[in-house]
Amino acid sequence: MTVLSPIEAIFAPGALPASYWSVSGEGAELVAGGVPQEIHLGLYVNGRELATLMCSPVEQEALALGFLFNEGVIQSDADVGLVQCNVSRTTVDIFLRTDDFAAPRRLTLTSGCGSGITFQSITDDHPPLETAFATTPQALHDRMRDLNATARLYRQVRGIHTSVLADENSVLFTAEDVGRHNTIDKLMGKALLAGIDPRDRMLLTSGRISSEMLLKARQMGVPLVASRTAPTSISVQMAAVWNICVVGYLRLGNMRVYTCPERLGLVGQDER
Repeated sequence: MTVLSPIEAIFAPGALPASYWSVSGEGAELVAGGVPQEIHLGLYVNGRELATLMCSPVEQEALALGFLFNEGVIQSDADVGLVQCNVSRTTVDIFLRTDDFAAPRRLTLTSGCGSGITFQSITDDHPPLETAFATTPQALHDRMRDLNATARLYRQVRGIHTSVLADENSVLFTAEDVGRHNTIDKLMGKALLAGIDPRDRMLLTSGRISSEMLLKARQMGVPLVASRTAPTSISVQMAAVWNICVVGYLRLGNMRVYTCPERLGLVGQDER
């Protein structure tokens, strides 16, 4: 058995050094590695506590803003007067331009990493997206390659989800977090801060496409959601109703298109 002394490593924000034993058929060694960092982030609106989010300690303002938008609390950045983190960046205070905000009483525990929450019901009626948005399978593969290239935290410590908001030609924003649903909220928050409309863009993610992920995409007006892994049954049903193209197992030159194949130019081709 070989034992190696750990060496202090330098990690990007969102990761912490941690030594561990790597065991294989060839023996064991002590490795200087790292782990994803996770915090409790308190979200306050107009001075009232709204939620506690389990998340990576990066881009907290974007996460909070995107969460409020995707939960229907705000409609645009014009609804927000002030966004402010405390010194330790463990709480975010958001003050709206109106005083009549009432915190929702109903919440739903989701299947997101870290027991994500949503104040919306996934059974609420939402009209189908009315858009002629279409792209190509090659554009999807290109953007997934871009996603993999931007996954800095994942390359350092694994255990991190990455998502990107993109158009056909380039990535607009990227986000990493221990919670896959948090990455979608961060993307929306970044779009709000930059004044960019997310509608008719593409959302690519490393994590499973679950119902709350699909609901966030619908709130953002995104007509195509793709992942390296699988969608759930409810997300596929929701996507079919909302005219959202859902693509799974986007990797190694392959993909599975579950809904709205016409958005990828597949209408009229044999189904396999």
